[in-house]
Amino acid sequence: MAEEKKEPLEGMPKETGYDPETAKESGSETEAAGLHADENGAEPDIEDAAGEEADGPAGSEADGGVEASDGKNKKPEKGPRFFGKGKKEDKRDQQIAELNDKVLRQMAEFDNYRKRTEKEKSAMFEVGARSVLEKLLPVVDNFERGLTAVPESEKESATAVGMDKIYKQLMKALEELEVTPIEAVGKEFSPDFHNAVMQAQEEGVGENIVVAEFQKGYMYRDSVLRYSMVKVNQ
Repeated sequence: MAEEKKEPLEGMPKETGYDPETAKESGSETEAAGLHADENGAEPDIEDAAGEEADGPAGSEADGGVEASDGKNKKPEKGPRFFGKGKKEDKRDQQIAELNDKVLRQMAEFDNYRKRTEKEKSAMFEVGARSVLEKLLPVVDNFERGLTAVPESEKESATAVGMDKIYKQLMKALEELEVTPIEAVGKEFSPDFHNAVMQAQEEGVGENIVVAEFQKGYMYRDSVLRYSMVKVNQ
């Protein structure tokens, strides 16, 4: 049986014969390369497609690389932060106000403490002074009794004169310490200064008038150191 002669397909060169296996391989290679006919039947240009692929991804990567490098080297500009700055300044002003208030409070507390301490010291001094003066008053009373008991004939004696000088010196020292005697005889009775231990009914003397003093009273500054022991007329 004689072999049939295969005719070449249209569009194929006549020098080469048509081989179905070769056509299949060339067709697969064409599909793999992405060369397909468009809707109008025109075949795409291989050089144009390759140029578009080169311009597309390569260009975008290049542009992106430039932008990335510019982004790394160039620092972003910082715009004004008016609201954040205002908050920081308000917080700082608040802290300053709180510290000033704290300092003023501490200064006021220290001033109150100083005044209170001075008042306490003064009160303690008053208590101590009163305690000492109260113990001196019986000595003054004994001097007065001793001088009263001296007879008229012996008042010019050295003993009587010496006792009188010591008594006057003691009274002067008490006066310098702001200790003064309370006037009683001939004055109206006052419970703030006098202590009535007896009553009298004497004619020619007004009612509620002190007619006798049994023990002299004394004032220390503005307070009573010892009340006068008196006799009051009714």
